[in-house]
Amino acid sequence: MSDASLPLAGIKAISLASLGPGPYAAMLLADLGCAVTIVDRTGPMMTSLPQDRDPRRRGQQSIALDLKSEAGRAILEDLIRDTDILMEGMRPGVAEKLGLSPDHCLGLNPRLIYARITGWGQEGPMAQRAGHDINYIALSGALLAMGDADRPPPVPLNLLGDYAGGGMFVALGILAALQQVNRTGRGTVIDGAIVDGVASLAATTMGMLATGRWGARAENVLDGGAPYYRSYATRDGGYMAVGAIEPQFYAELLGKLGLTVGDWPQQDRARWPALTQELARLFATEDRGVWEQRFAQSDACVTPVLSFAEALDHPQHKARGTYIDIDGVRQPAPGPRLGQSRGASPTPPPGIGAETDAILRAMGKSPEEIANLKNRGIVA
Repeated sequence: MSDASLPLAGIKAISLASLGPGPYAAMLLADLGCAVTIVDRTGPMMTSLPQDRDPRRRGQQSIALDLKSEAGRAILEDLIRDTDILMEGMRPGVAEKLGLSPDHCLGLNPRLIYARITGWGQEGPMAQRAGHDINYIALSGALLAMGDADRPPPVPLNLLGDYAGGGMFVALGILAALQQVNRTGRGTVIDGAIVDGVASLAATTMGMLATGRWGARAENVLDGGAPYYRSYATRDGGYMAVGAIEPQFYAELLGKLGLTVGDWPQQDRARWPALTQELARLFATEDRGVWEQRFAQSDACVTPVLSFAEALDHPQHKARGTYIDIDGVRQPAPGPRLGQSRGASPTPPPGIGAETDAILRAMGKSPEEIANLKNRGIVA
């Protein structure tokens, strides 16, 4: 499948450099064929990865601009006039202080989709507060639902807030807004708040709470309270994940372990603690590899708990091409699959300002003008 036939081919986006969810949303769009230009800062920026090794920047191009300067903003404004999407992840009000408010940018381009990505949203008593993934999921109720009842909530990876409730949620909003623009000819502003995205992700759990089907922490089926839906340590220090929710899978789990449903009724909650102890004892008698082989062809819903390094080479992932290599960096392949396509074949992530000169030349800037902008620190 050629790039021209990817679903977002012909769509252009600008991603103002930020942390966490913004770059991930940009990656998702680029993987689907969108031409994404990252507007990096000319000065240093704290990042979790070197920019030219960050998978979230793959398949994109970079221009480095000083947006605090009038000349730098003028260049960005010219880019905005010829784009479909603008993504920014600054604290509420910062874009306005830079002269890049939604009203101003939509005035430059009435069809523009202006996507704002924050933790708390654009309004509310906490809108101006700093925060990170753990804070957003804490305030959403999700963090307290995790972990053992007698311990503080664990520190999870930032997948739930930053990437699912933030980047993925905003990318979905952008795709919906593209349809709206096609239908009405008018652009729109997306207020993408991580707390809103996490709330949406918790729809089923909130529904269970409202109908009296969600109890105290670690007493429910999906939070580790059920002995048939949790992880167990193995003899060699590994772990096995058990997810035998349906009765037939539960029966197969017990059968593989030499137990019977008659002795251990699945919904006898009074016996859940005892069964948890018994399963913990049994799994601790063998190494992870032994259990992996025993359950390999089983529908008991039991799998090894892999490290990221192990996951890269698991036969299931290899068969599907789940991971790819770009310049020596193993990373998830573009998705989701559309027909037989895995999306774009991403180019390596650009360093800061890697395409500054090329972008400026395409805008009609002469070599002398580009040199002057660089000498003044407007671009890099």
